[in-house]
Amino acid sequence: MRRREFISIALLLGSASSTAVWSQERIYRVAFLALEPPDEPAYLLRRLRELGYDYGRNLVFVQRSARGDPSRLEELAQELVREEPEVIVTGFGALAARAARAATTRIPIVFTALGAPVAAGIIGDLAHPESNVTGLTDQAAELKGKQLELLQEVVPNDPVAVVVNPTGPYGAIALRQLQVAAERRSVQLIVLQLSSPDELTPAKMEALVEKGARSVVIVEDALTNDIRYVLLSECVRLRLPTIAGQRQYAVDGALMTYGADRIERFRRAAEYVDRILKGASPADLPVEDPTRFRLVINLQTATGMGLAIPPTLLARADEVIE
Repeated sequence: MRRREFISIALLLGSASSTAVWSQERIYRVAFLALEPPDEPAYLLRRLRELGYDYGRNLVFVQRSARGDPSRLEELAQELVREEPEVIVTGFGALAARAARAATTRIPIVFTALGAPVAAGIIGDLAHPESNVTGLTDQAAELKGKQLELLQEVVPNDPVAVVVNPTGPYGAIALRQLQVAAERRSVQLIVLQLSSPDELTPAKMEALVEKGARSVVIVEDALTNDIRYVLLSECVRLRLPTIAGQRQYAVDGALMTYGADRIERFRRAAEYVDRILKGASPADLPVEDPTRFRLVINLQTATGMGLAIPPTLLARADEVIE
């Protein structure tokens, strides 16, 4: 992307006199790279403004999305590097963070939501990143056991199907977490491995039901996000209550989601950016796990499947979609 495509501060200033005052301030440049068109940068920008970085005054902010096409990330990351931002923030998942890391070892990078940053090769150590990259995990793999527990509060019967992409490090970690939780609860798991979009077929989903599956846990990554609509449509068609970690799955028809509070993750990422802009090195900023989690329940899906959500579970929900 060309330099002229950065927001022009001069065009956003209100008057010649205010321009003269603001021009004395340092102008900060922050970039955002994502695989999918995100809305989270709004929360990032809001927190940055609270910290004193005013978009259009002393903050230049540019965002680029690969719009779901991983092959574009490398090019977009290189374009952002050429614009010489002081920090690059990356959206959900390892692919955007990996592309940014490959594009620069000089510009600080803050990732916002990774399930397994060490296993993904993004950093070497959570406590001591020792590179130009740091950020925040969404601890999603460790939450899979809790998701299984919540799902069984509504659908106590097993087996439980698990949809997972086996080709990434996050999928392997999340699956192991589920297996440990299932063993503890004496629950049988039926694993459906999908490594490309065309592997998801009605026949494979129907085979899960034939094997006895009564519900589904989805392990989120770039692939399952890409096929989310088709996958959830199949689960609804086959009356398979589903849980995942990202709120958007509940919006799109999953019965429930339970995961890290994404708004809180992006606000914390803004605080990491603030520290870096004030001179901190990413190598000295430990990767942070989430402290807040959100339970979202889709009552429309529950009603359509003839499911009764226990009142105690509804009372614990942070959001109910009706």
